[in-house]
Order: sequence, then C-alpha cells, then structure tokens
Amino acid sequence: MAKPTFFKRLMLWFFISLSAIGALVALTIALVIPSLPSLESLTEYRPKLPLRVYSSDGFLMAEFGEERRAFIKIQQVPKKMKNAILAIEDRRFYQHKGVDAVGVGRAIVKNLAGASHEGASTITMQVARNFFLSSDKTLRRKISEVFLSYKIEKNLNKDQILELYINQIYLGQRAYGFGAAALVYYGKPLEKLTLAECALLAGLPKAPSNYNPFTNPKRAIQRQREVLKNMLRYEFIDQKAFEEAMNQTLHFKESRQSRDLMADHASEMVRQTLYDQYKEDIYTSGIKVYTTIKKANQEAANEAVLRGILDYDRRHEYRGPEKTIDLEGKKFEDQKTKITDTLDGMEEYNGFIPAVVIKAESKYVQAFTKKGDMVDIKNDGLALIQKTLSDKDPKNRKIKPGAIIRVIQKNKQWEVVQLPKVEASLVSMDPQTGAITALVGGFDFNRNKYNHVTQAKRQPGSTFKPFIYSAALEKGITPATIVNDAPLHFSAAETGSGMDWDPQNYDNDFDGHIRLRNGLAKSKNLVAIRVLKAIGAPYAQDYASRFGFDPSNHPAYLSMGLGVGSATLIEMVTAYGVFANGGYLKKPYLIEKMVDSQGQVIDQTNTMFQNEETPRVIDPRNAFIMTTLLQDVVNKGTAQKAKALGRSDIAGKTGTTNNQVDAWFAGYTPSQVAIAWIGFDQPKSLGKDETGSQAALPIWIKYMQTALRDVPIQNYEMPDGVMIRKIKSDTGTPANENEEGVNEYFYSEFPPHNEIHLLN
Repeated sequence: MAKPTFFKRLMLWFFISLSAIGALVALTIALVIPSLPSLESLTEYRPKLPLRVYSSDGFLMAEFGEERRAFIKIQQVPKKMKNAILAIEDRRFYQHKGVDAVGVGRAIVKNLAGASHEGASTITMQVARNFFLSSDKTLRRKISEVFLSYKIEKNLNKDQILELYINQIYLGQRAYGFGAAALVYYGKPLEKLTLAECALLAGLPKAPSNYNPFTNPKRAIQRQREVLKNMLRYEFIDQKAFEEAMNQTLHFKESRQSRDLMADHASEMVRQTLYDQYKEDIYTSGIKVYTTIKKANQEAANEAVLRGILDYDRRHEYRGPEKTIDLEGKKFEDQKTKITDTLDGMEEYNGFIPAVVIKAESKYVQAFTKKGDMVDIKNDGLALIQKTLSDKDPKNRKIKPGAIIRVIQKNKQWEVVQLPKVEASLVSMDPQTGAITALVGGFDFNRNKYNHVTQAKRQPGSTFKPFIYSAALEKGITPATIVNDAPLHFSAAETGSGMDWDPQNYDNDFDGHIRLRNGLAKSKNLVAIRVLKAIGAPYAQDYASRFGFDPSNHPAYLSMGLGVGSATLIEMVTAYGVFANGGYLKKPYLIEKMVDSQGQVIDQTNTMFQNEETPRVIDPRNAFIMTTLLQDVVNKGTAQKAKALGRSDIAGKTGTTNNQVDAWFAGYTPSQVAIAWIGFDQPKSLGKDETGSQAALPIWIKYMQTALRDVPIQNYEMPDGVMIRKIKSDTGTPANENEEGVNEYFYSEFPPHNEIHLLN
C-alpha cells in the first residue's frame, strides 16, 4: 500500500485542526450564549452620577464621587460631536448589525500588510464590553462580545446604543461620558463646544491617558487632527470646516478640578451633612445640592481673605526661598530639565505657583514657573522681597538665581508671595433669613482642611463687648451713662483665678469719665469691665446665651468683658445677626434645596422664614440702640476705615485679643452680616500693631465692596418705645434747648438721669 503524500498529510492535519477549532468554537458558543447577561442595565440605564454641589445661582462648587458624569440625552448631543465619534470609532455604525464584517476584513488586510494597527471593534461592541465584560484578550470574551453585541442590536435602536456609549465611555480625569469630559477639559457644556473641541474629545476613547490634553497636549492635538481628517475623508464635514477646525487654537481649563467656583470648605460642610444621612450611597446618587452661597459674594470673600493674608506677610519679613538649585555660572537651557523636575514635585496652592529665579536685580526678577512660563516681576510685585533685593551685602540677599519662590498673577501682573503661616477666614450671612452667602474656612482647603469658620474656637476679644453692653441696657444703663475710664485692681480672691489682675486699655491711655457710647466706640477695656461689674457677670453670661453662645465657653468672671472666652466665626455671625435683624436669632444654614438625578426636588429649606416663626431673643429697642452704638464705632471709633465704603448703614466692632493673638472685625447692615478673622493655628502674637482694625477690618471692607454693591443704603427704623433726648456731652444729663448738647437714644422707661449716672 502506497504511503500518503506530504500534501495529503498536510490536508488531513488541516481538516483535523479546523474541525477541532470548529468544535471548540461551537462548544464555547454553547457555553457563552446561555450565560449572556440580561440587558436590564442597558434598557434601564442608571449611571453612577456623583454628588454635585452648586451655588444658589447655579455654579458648580464641587462634585464628590469616583466617577465624573453628566448624563446627556442623544437628542441633545450636537451633530458635530456625534459625527466626530463616528468618523474615528465606527463610521458604518448605522449600517452594521453590531459586528462590522466589512470593518473586520479591512482591519485584517491592513494589519497583515503592516499598513496600520487598525481595530475592528464597533461602538456596539464597546458598549457590550464596558457594561458587561472584562478587557481580557481571550477567545471566550471575544465571542461573548460578538453575541452580546447582536443581542444589544436586537433590543435597542441605534440612537439608544449611541446614547449609552456617549454617556458611559471613559475619557480620562475620572470623566465618564462626553458631557462630563466637556466640563472637565473645557469648563463648558457639550452644546457649546466647537468642531475642533469636539474632535479632540472624540479622539480620547482609544487611550485616554495617552491623549490627555492636560498631560500630553502634543499627542492630544495629533489625535484630534486624525479625527478631523477622518471627518473630511468620510464627508462628515467640508473642506472649509476642516481648515477652520485645524487652525483653531484650543484653550483648556486652567484648573483640572471640575468646578466653576472655589468654595471648598462650604462644599465639604455639605458633603459631611449628606454623608451622615446617606452614607456611601451619596457618591453615586446623582443628587444636586443647591447651597445659599452666591457666586459674586464667594469670589469676593476668596479674594478678600487672600489679600488680607498677602498684606499681612508684606508687613512682616520675607522668610526666604523654599529651596535653592545651584545655577551659578550655568545656562538656563542646560538646567531646564533639573529645574522642571524640581518644580513638578511641588504643589501649587491657591494660585501660589512654584517658580525658580533666573535673574535677580534690585528692581527686577525673572523667574521660570512650574507651568513653563518665563515671567518678569517688577514694581509692586516685588514688595514682599524688596528689602532683601536692595541689601548692599550680596550675602544677605535671599533672592538669587536658583532660589525657589512663589508667584501669583493678578490683573496680568506677577507678584512674589510666600506660602503663609498665618490663617484667615470669613463668613457672611443674610441676617433676615440665616442664609450663608459666602464662607472661606482658610487659606487653601487642599493644604489645610481645618475649617476656621466652624471648628476654630478663638478668643473673640472686644467683638464680645457689645453683648455685655446689650445686657446693660436691660439693667437701666444707657448710652449716656458716665463710666470712669481709669485703672482698676482686683485681688486674687476677686478674680477667682488665684492671681491678682490689673486690666489695661490697649493703648495704656485713660480718658477718665466718659459716656458709655464713647467707651464702646474707642473699645475701652476699663469701661467694659466697670459695666460688667455693675450688672454682674452671671447675669451677662446668661444674657449672652440668648445670642447662641454656650455659657460654658464664657465663664462668669469680669474678664468676660474683654472677650477672653471662646467662640467660632459661625457663632459670631449668628450673634451679630441678632442686632442686624432687630432681635431675632436666625440659625445659619447652607443648603437651599436638594434635587435628585431625575430633577425632582427631594428637600427644600423655607428661605423666607418670617420673623414671627423665629424666636425673638432681645428687645427690638435694644437691637436698635446697640446698632447706633456700633455705628459710632465706624463713624468715630476704632473702625473708621470702614467709612471708605461710603455708607451710613454700617455698624460693627473691632476685636483684638491680648498680645495681638487674634484679630477680628464683626460688621453688618440690614442685608448682610460678615465676620473676618486672622491668626495662627497655634496661637501666638500676630505682631505689634496687628489689631482688628489693622489686620481683619481690611478683609471685611474688601468683601463688602462687592457684597454691598448695588444694594441701596437702608436706614434702621426706630421702634416704638425709644425716645430721643438732647443731653450734655460731658455729663450725660438732659440739656436745655439753649444749651449745647448731642441727641441720644433711650428706652422710654429709662430716660436720661437728671443727675450724673456714674459707674465709678
């Protein structure tokens, strides 16, 4: 018998192998088809949408969740966006049935010819893989993908499949879907993108990290151009549109954070509140929270606090560069890689950009920033370091080539700054409703998450005095009462502290017998102590609790009159709101309403709280007279800088604690109450002359310049039961018509005394 020829043996093995492969495929199919998942997650698509926090006027403040998403209906997707996706991902999408046989054949031919590495995965196959399958390159997974794609095509129409793809595909920066990517990379919604911008996004699905415009801008543009060429080749666009898109310069968001408004401490307060209620589910709920924060107010508060910190540092010495690179006698280009690597390892905080000094002269500094810019700094931008630049001894010059500094850009001008050690914060509230309109908890949330508005208990100093004076009005003491501003001595037995006490005025100056009104305007410590002694510390402690203060934080000693207790900014804004609204205790609130992923309101705060629904904690006459006293603090007392606002309805009080550890200003109008504070986390002196007027009041003024813009001046209405009487300015006793005097306010039952009413 003749032996089989080589060709026959080869054919035999071929058919045996083919049969084996066929059997294996058939077996795999038999196992795969019954195990194909249900399409319920597609037909009832519920994307994992993050918690989003907005200002009251609709600006995104923060989002919390592992995935950034912004679901968008297919009808709302711009045609140019759909065409860009189809041109680069699946141009025969509307012709094939889930698997593109033509595309598979084309890919095989091109790959075998070495012309390209072209894939044959359709949009439907990508949907199948993204929702149900792993990315493992196995035969079973590929067969599952093919059959699942056919199943999807039978149950959903093409637009439904494309909608799923557009909303589910990962595009880098934690962005899932093109709606989210538009916000992340461009800071604007999908419908506002140009053709060139759409083309860049369409190129991301292939490899989001490789084509990320934040980290690989050159690759991103190259990929965008591939998309545009495909759009032209397959007649999605004409030549004119192609050329315009190719020539457009793309501008990406300056910040990689997905937000329109920086209000991190306020956003974190919202997150904590909702987490307490919903736990981990909050991060995939799609709930939108609208806060009471107003964009213009918050931006003004951000700028005011930042400027206050910068101005404080300018008044004190520059501490020196953070690091130094040896650049002496070396060319910049030769050291650029080293410089860039060093800067890349440094974090940017609140716009304080790390930079390396390249040139340093007495009135000019050139620096290379972490963002790759060479910047020129001169004039006022050198204020912080001018002293060291001008030092005649080169050894004492801290700024020289190689020094790593910080710079910020304001109004197109660069300024040298330094990471601050001091902290500052501000909170403002509508006193009529309790709605918080702006909140800055510190210099930078990413550097220090401690919220100085709600968490920091600091000595309020003289900002606490008005509550002592308010208590005194209820005891028959009047603004015309004469108080002796003279030294006092208390024994250890009297103080209850085990130590003698000789309280002093801030300036160690004593005015003798002065009216209570003047004593508050000048923030006289000895006047406040005598008033407190007259009414009794326990009574004042109890009375202050009406304003929301915890009595345990304000022990009933005479030192309470100097504000040696402790209070947070949120407590202070609540308390001063009582004076501003005529006597009502309005509790601050931050959440206006909550909306679910379907747009249904699930919770809403009644923003128009009527005063009769809120407890009235002090007599309206008391609130009115206290406001006139606090207006005098502005008009002729320690807060006269506030007159720069040009308003007659401002009232407030400066506060400086012992040794200038804390500096405050608390001020208000009928429509806005705000508290500004500055100090160190680890309490220590801010420095000589760093008073509330010097360090905190300018922050408040800068904020109010925006907060009160276009708000008409509102005069306080004098309530019933208040009388105006002419008194002698030196004695506080009634003045005749023909005598010189000043007008003063009194309770009807406590008219001016005919004899001098003296607290001696």
